[in-house]
Amino acid sequence: MLGTIIVSFVLICVVAFVIFSLVRKKRAGGGMCSCGCGSCPSSGGCTKKRG
Repeated sequence: MLGTIIVSFVLICVVAFVIFSLVRKKRAGGGMCSCGCGSCPSSGGCTKKRG
């Protein structure tokens, strides 16, 4: 029982960290993926235009 609670807590922390880092990256002007967005047909909707 205690093992299940600990594993659940660790998984929730990992998911929360991933979501937090994605939101922070998005606010900083980055996209949701780590590759270049030059050839992506949806690049206009996921990144801020600079310049």
